[in-house]
Amino acid sequence: MNENSSCCTPEGSRHSGGTDVQVGEVTTTYKVTGMTCGHCEGAVSSEIGEISGVSSVQAVASTGLVTVVSKAPLDEEVVRAAVDEAGYELVGQGA
Repeated sequence: MNENSSCCTPEGSRHSGGTDVQVGEVTTTYKVTGMTCGHCEGAVSSEIGEISGVSSVQAVASTGLVTVVSKAPLDEEVVRAAVDEAGYELVGQGA
């Protein structure tokens, strides 16, 4: 990152990549507001990743979508609490 690039700009985002989905796992996409950069993506991913049964999380600030792969369906209130702990707001399930 150059010295004029903030972590809170799209140029500062460092998180991207795909998700390897294993057979028998559940993939759920959530809409989260307030994420603006790679740091935001990391904070949300870290908190959701601590939920029991979660095997991977991919947060994308530019779309506000967070894709979660878990062993079983997650309680949305547990996901909401994790997102809240990270400092963001879970709107609900996304597209």
